[in-house]
Amino acid sequence: MLAAEAGYEKAIFWMSQQKDMLSALAEGVPGTSGSLSFPDGYCDYQIDFYTLINARPSYRILSNGHSGLFTRTVDVLVVQAISGWDMGICRIPIGTNETDEVYFADGEVIDMPLHINDREDYPDERDIYIQGNPSFLRNVAMGESRNTSGGFDKYASVMDLFDGGINFEQPDSKITDETSVQDKVDRFKNSTKLQYCFKPKDHAHVDHPQAAVQLEFFVDDGTGKVRITNDCTVLGYRRDKDSKTYDFMIKSIDDETMKFDRYYIYGYHYMPEDAEEDGQRFTIDVDDTYVTQSFGSIESEPGGQIYVNGNVIIGGDKTDHNGDQLVKGKITVVATGNIWVADSILVDGAHDSDGLPSQDNPNVLGLVAQGVIKVVDPGMSSYSYDYTNKYPGEPDDVSNHEYVPIGREESGGGWGGWGGWGGWGGGGSSSDNDRYLPDPMIVEAAMTLAGGGWGAENVARGQYGGRKEDGGNQDDLVVHGTITEAIRGVVGVINRDGYLKHYYFDERLLEGILPGDMWLGGKFIPAPAGWRDYRPGS
Repeated sequence: MLAAEAGYEKAIFWMSQQKDMLSALAEGVPGTSGSLSFPDGYCDYQIDFYTLINARPSYRILSNGHSGLFTRTVDVLVVQAISGWDMGICRIPIGTNETDEVYFADGEVIDMPLHINDREDYPDERDIYIQGNPSFLRNVAMGESRNTSGGFDKYASVMDLFDGGINFEQPDSKITDETSVQDKVDRFKNSTKLQYCFKPKDHAHVDHPQAAVQLEFFVDDGTGKVRITNDCTVLGYRRDKDSKTYDFMIKSIDDETMKFDRYYIYGYHYMPEDAEEDGQRFTIDVDDTYVTQSFGSIESEPGGQIYVNGNVIIGGDKTDHNGDQLVKGKITVVATGNIWVADSILVDGAHDSDGLPSQDNPNVLGLVAQGVIKVVDPGMSSYSYDYTNKYPGEPDDVSNHEYVPIGREESGGGWGGWGGWGGWGGGGSSSDNDRYLPDPMIVEAAMTLAGGGWGAENVARGQYGGRKEDGGNQDDLVVHGTITEAIRGVVGVINRDGYLKHYYFDERLLEGILPGDMWLGGKFIPAPAGWRDYRPGS
């Protein structure tokens, strides 16, 4: 039995080292079978793709242990572990080559399974940063060892905080592995219907144009719909001095060292005036995007897929669809660039008393970006003047293009509680470009960010707030889903700017209901009821 279990452990370790298990098996990478010898016995094992649990691949490990005349078999179905919140590094970028600690603070409650990769070059420091007494209600997995290089227990003083338990030396998430991410993205693209693969162009002549596709989800007469606008042009904006905001994304990863770039954030966007006539703006049923991924003779459950070689904007004008973005159906959106969240995003259907989608709710959204996924600042378009280089100013007329509002339209003038300048300005009348986002801002999605961290744009690092808030200087940001990010992003600065975090794990994702197989966890675990051990012939 011990020999058979040793073969199983060897197979699990090999699987954790692969950039993509399906590709490794398809290509016949050495290691899918093997053997181990012991002083009084040996084992042989085999790894195979077994089936799909909805859209989640499962694998079979068959390991036979031998000792003298006796044989014992371990036969296990395993799946890729899904955490609620995976991060490559528990730090935020603050410059081209600099990062800073991000602390879990006194009073915070983390109700998501948490995983943090091993930084490797700092064995004597904890890779998780803690101030006070936050509560970790679910299991925490650390890539690093519990002990320093000298054998000292560096976690002794904080062990009582981990109510859900903590495990060390766990396999790293592949979120910082560019090849792993690209393999997943390529498979997704190749299995997406051609008419829902987009490569937008930035035709509008604006500052720092960023090509994008706009998606607006809604429900009409019980049917899930998405309005798609191709060839949108985002006016990009950034403050060029590093001390202003936290708007960085990953530029490169060399030998586990990350370099960062201050990127152009979402200012506002335009679409071609003739977009509908030319077929660049159209509405479809979410079901129209459904495909099945096939692996040999095994097919996944149908699910929707949209692929964009560029950026994505999710959200629109509230008056168009009478409410938040509402997703009915199963769909994953993959962007090679950024995904800009410009409205609350909810899934249709039943929700529990705690606000999470109920266990039998079939609707789900996946967002995958090789750039970042960020909540936009609606204040970029609000005013015509540029106060100390804070905003690009209200939208100008652009030849043959139309300004496209997002979020909510303000009912009156004034600054609307903009960051640290709340209430300044008072009078004035509302206009189409005076916009704000709801409070709370709710995002119900499984989010994967290969190019940086989840958060909010234009969060100020200085004395005053930078973002335009719904009221006061801080709103609430609620996530029902999962977050997998290459490095931490900034959501807000406590008591000054941005958002307060409220993150909750959507356990339905464990059942494989999300289309596309975009999970990047490095750990594999037995599937429910997936373990059998027996003597051959018994």
